[in-house]
Amino acid sequence: METMRAIGFDRHLPITENRSLLDITVPVPTMKPHDLLVKVAAVSVNPADVWDRGASEELLDESKIIGWDAVGVVVDHGSDVTLFKTGERVFYAGSFIRQGSDAQYQVVDERIVGHAPTSLADDAAAAMPLTSLTAYEALFEQLQIPFDSDKPVAANHNKTILIINGAGGVGSVATQLAKLAGLKVIATASRPETTDWTKAHGTDCVVNHRLDLITEVRKLGIQYVDYILGLNDIDGHWDEMCELIKPGGRMASVTENHEPINLRKMSRKRGTFAWEWMFSKSYYQTADMVTQHEILDRVAQLIDTNELVSTKTKTLSPINAENLKKAHQMVEQGHMIGKVVLQGWPNN
Repeated sequence: METMRAIGFDRHLPITENRSLLDITVPVPTMKPHDLLVKVAAVSVNPADVWDRGASEELLDESKIIGWDAVGVVVDHGSDVTLFKTGERVFYAGSFIRQGSDAQYQVVDERIVGHAPTSLADDAAAAMPLTSLTAYEALFEQLQIPFDSDKPVAANHNKTILIINGAGGVGSVATQLAKLAGLKVIATASRPETTDWTKAHGTDCVVNHRLDLITEVRKLGIQYVDYILGLNDIDGHWDEMCELIKPGGRMASVTENHEPINLRKMSRKRGTFAWEWMFSKSYYQTADMVTQHEILDRVAQLIDTNELVSTKTKTLSPINAENLKKAHQMVEQGHMIGKVVLQGWPNN
């Protein structure tokens, strides 16, 4: 096994262009000591895929393979691997600085890999890693919300979180986790179908993010919220977030600002703001990188005990450039509910 199928690109083009994504053949990657070699069974598409594919007009020296969600089986491993064995089924989001998951085989550091949930098929499992890691880290590391996976935490009683964009991939997981933690959850949505989806995933109240959020939240009889998780358009919602956060409250965002944000708006409230980027630990090889393995194993346990459900809404098959283009287009349109997944490689 020297070569493998993959999907890549050699120039950053609009997804409607024929060469925006290509079926290619490349060498099977080589492992480092902490790596697993995974035979990929299913992948999902995230906004990060769309951003990286269309990030610039640069012409690349060689084809780039992206993709940051996968489920598959370990077929080999490096000399220092201790967390997994050959033959185990795994899921993971991977690293921003290594080859992506849109390939038949992928090497990935064991410290950012989890054992796949046994109760989910490959496509449903592939929908979960990146969004689960992002939601978990944002809620329980950056916002520092107390969490016990076995029961709601007493300290969270009567506390409220506002999740901006509750129907997206991260929002669909964050609403579930916040509810498991014992919080009252307010999530935003703007269409009947996204409102219904958000309610089905655990939110207590839904407000419309296309209207004034301050007015919308206060119509619920809530003056301030204890936590805010921003998952869309921080520029457009920043002033609303600063007004709605409780004195001493915490806010986090996974989306970057395009205009300067005024942190002074939080000064009198003594509020705390944090960024969440799920790739930080693997990007900088931090000492706590193994926590992503631990989080994914915990997520798998929550799924297998029916406390957390997959957010997969669409499966395309097989895994090829044609179907990956369709998935990218769905994500680019900005109206995705849940996650789109590709499953199974062509037989010929």
